[in-house]
Amino acid sequence: MKIGSDRDVGTRGCGMKFRVERDVLADAVTWTARTLPTRPPAPVLAGVRLEADASGTIGLSSFDYEVSARSEIPAEVSEPGTVLVSGRLLAEISRALPAKPVDVVLEGNKVTVTCGASRFTLLTMPVDEYPALPAMPELSGTVSGDELTNAVAQVTVAASRDDTLPLLTGVRVEIEGEKITLLATDRYRLALRELTWTPVTPSYSAVALVRARTLNDVAKSLGGSGLVNIGLNTGAGVDLIGFEAGGRHTTSQLVDGDYPAVRRLFPDETPIHAVVPTAPLIDAAKRVSLVAERNTPIRLSFTDGQVVLDAGQGDDAQASEALEAVLVGEDISVAFNPQFLLDGLGALGTDFVRLSFTHPNKPVEFTGQDSLDGEDSSHYRYLLVPIRFAG
Repeated sequence: MKIGSDRDVGTRGCGMKFRVERDVLADAVTWTARTLPTRPPAPVLAGVRLEADASGTIGLSSFDYEVSARSEIPAEVSEPGTVLVSGRLLAEISRALPAKPVDVVLEGNKVTVTCGASRFTLLTMPVDEYPALPAMPELSGTVSGDELTNAVAQVTVAASRDDTLPLLTGVRVEIEGEKITLLATDRYRLALRELTWTPVTPSYSAVALVRARTLNDVAKSLGGSGLVNIGLNTGAGVDLIGFEAGGRHTTSQLVDGDYPAVRRLFPDETPIHAVVPTAPLIDAAKRVSLVAERNTPIRLSFTDGQVVLDAGQGDDAQASEALEAVLVGEDISVAFNPQFLLDGLGALGTDFVRLSFTHPNKPVEFTGQDSLDGEDSSHYRYLLVPIRFAG
């Protein structure tokens, strides 16, 4: 059946008519359409469903069989009804409209969007072919939006972008009582972050594997809303996680499979450690890595009182820079992928970084410190595998 056919109009029944503020509409459509697939398996999955309710709310929803998004906004509804239109096109149009009230009217198989002197007409999609959205899982607990945003950003830097390894594109979420632990690895680095939340029951316990891309998107888009409600549904048909804040809901299917036992990779003891101011180390690493050819490392050589960063060798361009550092233990040199090093340093969010070593060729643990001689924080840990430095 072609989109916008006569049968489609018949299944929809009456028309639809509402007026809404431009900024409210643009914000809601952009948020709801943000996860739409670029190559949807079915044409209707490129759509955003608009449902005008007589009570004066517009419900917007999108779904690609894995991730769903729903939001509600206030509007003056003259005629209730439901319609499905291209989500990306509606988002682009709504953002481009002048700052005036927007009138949306369904006429036959077309939707007219009028704002001031601007007028757009969109073809509708068959709303009866649109899949039913999954229900939001029951509330499991609430977490601070700001802390969730920060924690997710720190951990997802280590998640794999390789879709041929779907397990490693996820973030393992471990919940025990009031503590949530987030873990992610791409086999070259590992990030762990602990945070607290308020579970519905004090003894709540669960484990879930959530796509890093989805978790990152949710944390960024809902994190500024104060408290975020989280619901987990596991072991009962489709395993889902749901997030809700500020009248917006997102659900996502969990990744299926057994995540590798990565916690054991963190060393029990580290006989050598160094402490370096974080911001100067980031700046120096960026400068020195300018001469590092693709896939070549930069080396950090620690001696008493300083660390020397260098890259490039032989007839190639070379760079080196020395920084003050505190070293406890023997002199040590390690080499890292420059981007992986910068990702870890950038995620710390502390004035000083502590690098803990067991051996030049063994993974190095990065933790944050607020002062040069203070205690390191165990809330965030970043483990990075060094590269053997030629020569």
